Amino acid sequence: MKANSIPVIDINELHHANTLAELDAACREWGFFQVINHGIPEDAIDKIFSETHAFFSQPIDSKRSISRTLENQWGFFDRELTKNARDLKQVFDFGPDDGKNVRAQWPQGLPGFRSAVHGYYAHAERLALRLLAAVSTNLGMSAGYLSRGFGPGHTSFLRLNYYPVSLTPSSQKGGHFGVGQHTDAGALTLLLQDDQPGLEVFKNGAWHLVEPRPDALVINIGDIVQVWSNDQYFAALHRVVASAEKSRFSIPFFLSPTYQSNYSPVPTMVTDDSPARYKEINWGEFRQRRTDGDYADYGEEVQIEHYRRQA
Repeated sequence: MKANSIPVIDINELHHANTLAELDAACREWGFFQVINHGIPEDAIDKIFSETHAFFSQPIDSKRSISRTLENQWGFFDRELTKNARDLKQVFDFGPDDGKNVRAQWPQGLPGFRSAVHGYYAHAERLALRLLAAVSTNLGMSAGYLSRGFGPGHTSFLRLNYYPVSLTPSSQKGGHFGVGQHTDAGALTLLLQDDQPGLEVFKNGAWHLVEPRPDALVINIGDIVQVWSNDQYFAALHRVVASAEKSRFSIPFFLSPTYQSNYSPVPTMVTDDSPARYKEINWGEFRQRRTDGDYADYGEEVQIEHYRRQA
């Protein structure tokens, strides 16, 4: 493995001591890693990619007919902001209904789309919870400790991303980014990417490309894990560069708890020498403030730094 390449971890035996050690090192040193032998069937991957291509190939008016709103965050969107800067991408978001205003919206004329989204969501959810159990073990807690907020009512969601060819790619001065630099707000992100490079992670003062691998998923830890670990693990900055040559598709699954969940450094990560570095955070409040920043420019986008305790 190259010294500056993202770690690749075989998780066929995820809870083996050697695998847990590799996971721990990746979370401490990168906040990013790729996993192979992840268990998501190839046919589920093929179906979700096929339906993603079909959806984004539709006319823009058809896609906008199921646009998401501030009241209902599930659906199509093509005006997303990252840290108040416009992203060069289109997305389709799917997650659980709340029984009120938040509900899935489905495109017309794509009979296999709904089942492909539901199927891949279920596989990604199971894998994310397996990885969360391993993180919990590595933080010195029971395997099920961190999953307490991820039962019924959790707010995890699946996103389909389309990054079109850019006339002003990221390599040019003043060029666009598919997604500007940011950390993910939730616990874990599982990313399925196609063969077009674009994702970069920041480490040691430089940006490093996450090389696409057809047999792997890209995993990164989010702000919640950084808080749980009391800064022993960190949510790395990452971005997606825009290309002038080829469009790109990716499919992230964002593992997030119930809105009622509160999180703070776990007991094993807090000592007299390393006191808790964060106040308790409510996910519903935090996520709403981040959503406001993603959807439109309503002011400074909230970060976990806003909850950091004063030294």
